Amino acid sequence: MTFTIPGFGYQRVAVARDVTLHVAVGGTGRPIVLLHGFPQTHAMWRHVAADLAADHTVIVPDLRGYGASDKPEAVDRDTYSKRTMAADIVALADALGHERFAVAGHDRGALVAIRAGLDHPTRISHLASLDVLPTLDMWDVLHGSTAAVAFHLYLMAQPPGLPEQMISASADAFFGYFLDLWIRDPQAIPARLRAEYLRASREAVASIVADYRASSGIDIEHDRADRAAGNRLAMPVTVVQQDWGAALGFDAAALWRTWADDLDHRATTAGHFMAEEAPEEIIKVLRSLLAR
Repeated sequence: MTFTIPGFGYQRVAVARDVTLHVAVGGTGRPIVLLHGFPQTHAMWRHVAADLAADHTVIVPDLRGYGASDKPEAVDRDTYSKRTMAADIVALADALGHERFAVAGHDRGALVAIRAGLDHPTRISHLASLDVLPTLDMWDVLHGSTAAVAFHLYLMAQPPGLPEQMISASADAFFGYFLDLWIRDPQAIPARLRAEYLRASREAVASIVADYRASSGIDIEHDRADRAAGNRLAMPVTVVQQDWGAALGFDAAALWRTWADDLDHRATTAGHFMAEEAPEEIIKVLRSLLAR
């Protein structure tokens, strides 16, 4: 049975001709959309969503290709581009009656949020990114032996066929590896929920790989076009990251400043799954952003 956030209602919302998203909605007030990361579902936001719902309308979808949302076949490079996935989120807000909304994303969801902010600046009031760099910068800082920490990016960037076959053959081991490696407090993801993440990912290998493959190709092209045109994130932006720079040799805040003028960049001592490991910290950060 798919995990549900207590107190939230669930519905399926059509956002494109061939895609319907599985969405949790709770609370009332100014809207905020929370976008999950890899290898997870909307359930990663359960603590944060419950708190924000006290005074906001909180919208928590499974991204296309993940969880209980539709998983269209990747018929072209656009199917899982972040531009397409960001358009899903704008269409979701339209369907729920929200002209402007805040968006917070973790991991893959943060890449979707960033693209939504660049492509739809009049629709996004505030933007929060948890533990990623923009796609173009992410690839630029990975080089030499340090790139081994992101081996999964290179695996899923390969042409269709082999990555899907390899991952499907040991799906639980593959996805479980990241759930275990990237967390500092294993108790933050209970066994039942870990099993749910594994099941959902096991059933979505092809679409997850397609999402990552897009980030090694068309998503880079879109970022390069924005950089060449001088496009930047116009809304207040808050970024929370682990201190990757010390290990990989770059200044994350400096990279982010090339994309956002109104930037609040923060480091955290929590692990990658910070919305589950340190929900109080993330709630405080998001409430501070929404007050700007």
